[in-house]
Amino acid sequence: MNKIKTVLAACLASAGALAQNNVIVIEQPAFGGANEPSIYISPADTSQIVLGANITNVFHSTNGGRTWKHDTLASKLGVWGDPVVVADSKGDFYFFHLSDPEGTNWDSDRILDRIVVQKSKNGGKTWDSGKGIGLNAPRQQDKEWAAVNPNNDHIAVTWTEFDRYNSKKPEDKSRIMFSKSTNRGKSWSEPITLSSIEGNCLDQDSTTEGSVPAWGLENELFVAWSFDSMIYFNKSLDGGKTWLDREKIIAEQPGGWSQKLPGLKRANGFPVVKVDHSNGKHRGRLYINWTDQRNGEDDTDVFIMYSDDRGESWSDPIRVNNDQVAVHQFFTWLDIDPATGYLYTVFYDRRNHLDNTTDVYLAISKDGGNTWANHQISETPFKPVPHIFFGDYNNISVRNGMIRPAWTHYGDNKLSVRTAILYQKMFD
Repeated sequence: MNKIKTVLAACLASAGALAQNNVIVIEQPAFGGANEPSIYISPADTSQIVLGANITNVFHSTNGGRTWKHDTLASKLGVWGDPVVVADSKGDFYFFHLSDPEGTNWDSDRILDRIVVQKSKNGGKTWDSGKGIGLNAPRQQDKEWAAVNPNNDHIAVTWTEFDRYNSKKPEDKSRIMFSKSTNRGKSWSEPITLSSIEGNCLDQDSTTEGSVPAWGLENELFVAWSFDSMIYFNKSLDGGKTWLDREKIIAEQPGGWSQKLPGLKRANGFPVVKVDHSNGKHRGRLYINWTDQRNGEDDTDVFIMYSDDRGESWSDPIRVNNDQVAVHQFFTWLDIDPATGYLYTVFYDRRNHLDNTTDVYLAISKDGGNTWANHQISETPFKPVPHIFFGDYNNISVRNGMIRPAWTHYGDNKLSVRTAILYQKMFD
């Protein structure tokens, strides 16, 4: 018993030491407060970081995330959530989001009429007014993600197109779309459809949704998404010019991507796609990270699998969270340090509690995703409530041993977006 207490005390002390590095980026009243953060470290200068959060929040840091300056993003095309922040090799940042050109939200017939991208050339201090991608009225464009090719700064963006969002009509469908820019966001290619199998428009597991792109070593493009309790995959070996005639099912997702979790109005297990661009042992390895409920409705877990042949074959799913209890781990995100090839996932975790109380964990793999060390990184636990929207994802950015996760926290009837000042040397 004394040995157990000693080990537990050591674990708690370690968690506390890590938690001391938490930074509150913004804290607001819970109803309508900031959530759904996207964070990115500049490849040109790691002291510069930009973070976006619902709905119009944008933050920039010039000291590696220790302090932040807050601004409100504005665009002639409107700003309506799903923030996605990436940066190119020059250090220019790109903020992708949904559109609201009339500024009246769901009262407008033009809501979600395109994907919008705004660019900053000064580390996130100021932004241009934005360019539209995928305008195809009256269809609606939603749930985008983007990736920058480190070889040439080409930018890929994928998203879901709805014939009519939330429509119950069987003839209204959803599909995955793709566009790219080869001139640092000045113009964008005509969108093409990546999914031959269409879903419904109800924003649930029978909706084709959650696409994330990633660039390969030789300018390949890889995209995965979820639909009908499966994970689908498509790829292009020529930079997005041509794709597979038909997408592949590469994994089961028991329980589907739309997951029921106590304390949350909604939650998803969408797949995250990354490629190892380091010079390490697993250079070029393709990874997909997601959550599902294969171990039971009361036991959501984080999984990863990988491919060493550009998606032709895959490893078995590997469980990332290493707890021994049936609880929920959810809202995972993955990044790979291009300097080392080490993998990092961030996710919510309830292993330490008997109710819906939630911590934030970081998992690290140094061996290509085969084994994982788990570390609690949140300062204080929180207990979410269904009537407060938590967003649809967390995020993480890693570069040169510098680790910056981002998540949403709830407490005292306030929502806050938080990060942590972490470095790989803290875990070695």
